[in-house]
Amino acid sequence: MSKKAEILRAATHLLAVKGYKEASVAELANLTDVAQGTIFYHYKNKEELFLAILKSFQQDIIAEFTRYRDEHQFESGLQMVEEVIAFYMHMVAQMEDRFMLLHRHDAYELARVNPTCHDCLEAIYNCLIDIFEHAVAAGQKDGSIRAAPARRLAMIVFTMVDGLVRFHNYQLYDAGVLYEDVVHSCRTLLQNNLPSVRS
Repeated sequence: MSKKAEILRAATHLLAVKGYKEASVAELANLTDVAQGTIFYHYKNKEELFLAILKSFQQDIIAEFTRYRDEHQFESGLQMVEEVIAFYMHMVAQMEDRFMLLHRHDAYELARVNPTCHDCLEAIYNCLIDIFEHAVAAGQKDGSIRAAPARRLAMIVFTMVDGLVRFHNYQLYDAGVLYEDVVHSCRTLLQNNLPSVRS
């Protein structure tokens, strides 16, 4: 692993645990056993480092879901949605620091005053919702998912699943116990046996 990649990995963990405001470059230097000057050589400030983490996260999400979709076949779009939910939960477990960072409030405080940060966060969420929308659109095409605006349905499903992720990340409830209920709720919402929603 390159020194730059090591800094990025350690910074992700530090920011996930302490938050953007509380984490310092000095702490990161101690974690990576490098001089602060080395960190500033790769990233001119903490803000640039944070944005690099977000951009890397988005790229990894796209790569992981592309690989997953290419390696699996689905009987229907509805099944694909259910499998995407399962894979999303798996990915959260594999990228726990990054999802914890994504759910921290101070990231959104920075986004209010930094358009680049706002765009990075929006791009990550759009990427995640796009994945669910692709599955919903496939289900509408094969008839397994009801007619309604695909983006809206994808956002509702994503919101339920992401809520479960937040329970998991903050250890408020046993998210695993709720998993089957969330999948069942999504199936009930999407199945092609309900009246269409007007756009």
